[in-house]
Amino acid sequence: MGRRFGPDVREALPSRRLREIALPAASRGISILTGRFGAARTCACAALALSVFGAAVPAAAQASPPGPSPAAAPAAAPEAKKDRLLVEAKQLVYNRDTNVVSADGNVQLYYQGRVLEADKVIYDRNANRVFASGHAKLTEADGTATYSDKFELTDDFKTGFVDSLSTITKDKTFFTSPRAERTEGETSTFEKGTYTACAPCAAHPERPPLWQVKAMKIVHKTDEQMIYFEDATLELYGVPIAYVPYFSTPDPTVTRKTGFLTPHYVTESRLGVGAAQPFFWNLAPNYDLTLTPTVLSKQGFFGEVEWRHRLESGSYSVLATGIDQLDPTAYSKQPFGTGDRDFRGSIESTGKFFINPSWKYGWDVALFSDKYFVQDYNIRSSSLGTDYIKESISTAYLTGQGDRSYFNLQGYRIVGLSSFDFNKQQPLVLPTVDYNRTFALDPALTAGIGGEVKVDSNITSLTRTAAAYQATGTRLLDSAFSLYDVCPSTTGNTLAPGFKPPSCFLRGIAGDYTRASTTVSYQNKYIDPIGEVWKPFAFVRADGKWLNLNESNAYTFTSGTGQSTISNADQANFFGQHNEDLSGDIVPGVGLEYRYPLLIASSFANQVIEPIGQVILRPNVAHAGKTPNEDAQSLVFDDTTLFEWNKYSGYDRVEGGTRANAGVQYTATFPTGGYVNALFGQSYALAGSNSYAVSDVSNVGLDSGLQTDRSDYVSRLLVAPTTNFTVEAKGRFDSKSFDPKAIDLIGTAKFFGTTTNVQYANYAAQPNIGYVHDRSGVLLGERFDFLDHYYVNGSATLELNPYKYNTATLQYDIKSSRPEFAVIGAGFGYQDDCTTVSLNYSRSYTDAVAGGVNNQNVNQTVLLSLNLRTLADFKLNQSLGATSTVQDGVFK
Repeated sequence: MGRRFGPDVREALPSRRLREIALPAASRGISILTGRFGAARTCACAALALSVFGAAVPAAAQASPPGPSPAAAPAAAPEAKKDRLLVEAKQLVYNRDTNVVSADGNVQLYYQGRVLEADKVIYDRNANRVFASGHAKLTEADGTATYSDKFELTDDFKTGFVDSLSTITKDKTFFTSPRAERTEGETSTFEKGTYTACAPCAAHPERPPLWQVKAMKIVHKTDEQMIYFEDATLELYGVPIAYVPYFSTPDPTVTRKTGFLTPHYVTESRLGVGAAQPFFWNLAPNYDLTLTPTVLSKQGFFGEVEWRHRLESGSYSVLATGIDQLDPTAYSKQPFGTGDRDFRGSIESTGKFFINPSWKYGWDVALFSDKYFVQDYNIRSSSLGTDYIKESISTAYLTGQGDRSYFNLQGYRIVGLSSFDFNKQQPLVLPTVDYNRTFALDPALTAGIGGEVKVDSNITSLTRTAAAYQATGTRLLDSAFSLYDVCPSTTGNTLAPGFKPPSCFLRGIAGDYTRASTTVSYQNKYIDPIGEVWKPFAFVRADGKWLNLNESNAYTFTSGTGQSTISNADQANFFGQHNEDLSGDIVPGVGLEYRYPLLIASSFANQVIEPIGQVILRPNVAHAGKTPNEDAQSLVFDDTTLFEWNKYSGYDRVEGGTRANAGVQYTATFPTGGYVNALFGQSYALAGSNSYAVSDVSNVGLDSGLQTDRSDYVSRLLVAPTTNFTVEAKGRFDSKSFDPKAIDLIGTAKFFGTTTNVQYANYAAQPNIGYVHDRSGVLLGERFDFLDHYYVNGSATLELNPYKYNTATLQYDIKSSRPEFAVIGAGFGYQDDCTTVSLNYSRSYTDAVAGGVNNQNVNQTVLLSLNLRTLADFKLNQSLGATSTVQDGVFK
């Protein structure tokens, strides 16, 4: 069986240096240490030992009287530099007639890093054999320890026989055998042996381990780093469960070795039944190749090849897959599937290289024959963004980082992998450049002013083929396939949408767009004698934008149920008739932040009440809402953004006008280590234009809670009385009615082996940005650990306010009569020092619209994972089949 290293190539690959020191047998010397003897006896024993063990000692030394000889000293000096055998014992006896040396009482022999310990050791000089008995233990230079009733070894401890042995390697693996043989210190043969990575039970060592391999013969070749088993049986708690006549595996010291890896098995309705047998080819210490052929009963031969290479400054990998399908009709027709495509495949490459300690570059790029390939064949890809939003993000980058500076040059290509993705609407971002640097001002050089200056710059250039529109209010899909977002018609004809504001907004422009932004800011902090904290700041923001719209392309979708068109020309409804535009803005500003922390100390708790106020003065933004918005669409107003100078999430929008932010923070710290933290505040548009009331092509700012002169209230409460219990509540409340607009509750508790996680979210409707209904849900997670090594866990995501797709209106406007579970999961597992077993079940549903019919796909999966440390790693991912529940219409 082969073994390959883990994902970190630089750490896993071993050094290519190999050193070997060979000494002739005649160079071995001997030194003796004895205990509980007088000085004269110690000297005599030392001289005797040099005589009986030292093969290279001069004859004159044998006849010398007790004590060191001046003539012998020069001759012994060179010997001290070579390997010497050191013996420590309570008593040492030499029989001149039999030429046998006996050592008794806590005997310890040291030679070439090996240590032999026993109650008694006999050395037969004629046979060059060492016999150790009574609590015998042999420790190798690497820490491997062998215990036995009796050792019979050569005088270098490399070759011999061992009775009733038990071996513990440095990697905590265990061999036992009634009799074993060592050959040249490189090969150990265990007759009727056992092997396991499970430590014996301390309370009941006579019990069998959780798992072990019993074999008529086990051969461990340390030079090959391999373990061979003959007539082997795998036992679980002493009960045989599997028999293999012969197999081999790398020993625990191996991180990579040529050979077959653990096979994979496939069962899926469209693929059939199949098996994959990976083969790992360790071509060199710094590069390798993995071949994984898979045979599928319905689709034929699926091939996978992975190449990995480590160089001096970094590493890279290339992964290629492909299949010529036997039955393409097993998949849905376009655009719901791949249709009649025969060949499908992918190629992917990742790399990371270090120019110096501060600079690096790399890439992660992937190409797929079609957007369904990853999910249909369960392709592993590092380019996938998340497990829930199926999209592949290819990127290349150059990054530099200093103590107080950062530079990043990067490009992106995004490919959507779901039926709802129209990939001509995905942008190609090339490039995006970020530069940040902070300068500390020395008060001695700035007339006592001090403080710090920050520079924050960004350049982004992107292109997109097709414009991406979305309806305000209820989401509307095309009438041809019910897959792609369209907008309502002003004429009432759903086959010819109008794509005009305010009933429509623009998620992404079609054409070319480039923006350059730079912000230079200064801030300082002063604390007055009564503890008030004053933080003055100033900044200037400069933006330049170039827009070149593509208004010529149009995309028409036609089916038996209808026809829809997405036209780039409709962008004129948002930008006017000019498809080219150059614009710029300069927004300077000054501000002041004030805090006054008041400390109340007591034996109960240390409490801090901190009023916070902030005022920012700046002019209006000249082109607010009239330019594209590609990176500032996710505006969230909460406690984390209350005191931000610019509350937009990206660079395409910038805040203007005069604004004040105010709040109060409370913190209590208890002697037990617990604490409470609370924040409550509001934001005010004092003068000039309120940027968040000015909608752009994406309607960002509307329904955010900041669109009125007095914003919604935001709050936070965090309670952690102990390290085992935490509750956090965050909310946004209407400024007039105090109705909740956004509520987030997160709780974590750990008691008596149980870990509980609860999350609740409730968000009010935001029709201006496409959320016409309230959204609410609960996420539950539970884990219970018991009996030291066992656990059960479960999780559920409950959608409290679900809406379904209506094929009559082509909108998500059917209210479900009851809450529904979006995801359910449960699992059971066992984990100790040698074994990990887990069994997990998951059930999830997704809305699927095909041919104008709305269905709910229910996916159920069982994952079994078994890891026997050092021996096997097995995973079985079994789909229980996807079931379809008709929500509306007739299933066809």
